[in-house]
Amino acid sequence: MTAPDFWENRSRAQQTTRALSVEKRVVEEFGKVRSAEEEATVLLEMIDEDGDDPDLQKELEKGVRRLALLVETLETRSLLDRPEDPGDAILTIHPGAGGTESQDWAEMLLRMYQRWAERQEFEREMLDYQAGEEAGIKSVALEVRGEYAYGLLKAEVGVHRLVRLSPFDAAHRRHTSFASVFVYPETEELEEIEVKEGEIRVDTFRASGAGGQHVNKTDSAVRITHEPTGIVVTCQSERSQHRNRANAMKVLKARLMAFQIEEEREKRAEQEEAKKEIAWGNQIRSYVFHPYSMVKDHRTGEETGNVQAVMDGDLGRFIDAYLRLKDRPL
Repeated sequence: MTAPDFWENRSRAQQTTRALSVEKRVVEEFGKVRSAEEEATVLLEMIDEDGDDPDLQKELEKGVRRLALLVETLETRSLLDRPEDPGDAILTIHPGAGGTESQDWAEMLLRMYQRWAERQEFEREMLDYQAGEEAGIKSVALEVRGEYAYGLLKAEVGVHRLVRLSPFDAAHRRHTSFASVFVYPETEELEEIEVKEGEIRVDTFRASGAGGQHVNKTDSAVRITHEPTGIVVTCQSERSQHRNRANAMKVLKARLMAFQIEEEREKRAEQEEAKKEIAWGNQIRSYVFHPYSMVKDHRTGEETGNVQAVMDGDLGRFIDAYLRLKDRPL
């Protein structure tokens, strides 16, 4: 980094500084583990000398829990070794067939991920939010900013299935709903992705809210179609057409980066057997509210009966289990 020509290649320099930053954080985490271990050892020695002091016992228990949490966090981070893992993420949610039922489920998932991000002390920004006609959402794009946001959230990609007694059914019958979750990496390289004007088609239209009411009376909503890949991105959450276009381009670049990453991986390794098709009927996780309470991840077998905790953002056990899965996609 002290070389005179270090910043001549800006892209390479950014990659180097980012890699160095990640390595520094790993060293800091090891330092925290060692410090916590030393504190617990001192407390244990004091207990051996002073006998069963209740206050010391409580401090030791607290210290051991902290040490276990630090070790667990370090183990999880060790599994996030892809170049894009330390970066931010763009998370999108789309309801499946089923109208209001699935749209409501999509909004419940959005709340779950927002609560999860809050627990991680990650920053969130709504890039696009399209409300359903009666309830829920038609689609949403949420930017999540924080260390390893993408590496952790990539465990959530796939179809999520809900089984519950429907609040929208007058007969209060049991319904099954689906929603798909996609996560795209957002790194500094996004700025370097070139999107040529001749490769995209930009359409503008009036943004509409729930009940068909217009958010405003101008053509502020933006739809961008990337012709070479067929990727389509729509943003209408902002009143400004310029802001919606900027958000749509950010999502498009993130999706193009994910597309490029996947192409490169397929060239490097034969992973067709490990890849899982994201399609209805091939859900990665089921959330059962009735006739019993359970959340089960079908890839790892991880499950819990505390559905409410999961819906409040307690996803750590599922994410960790996925990252430890030997045959997960690279």
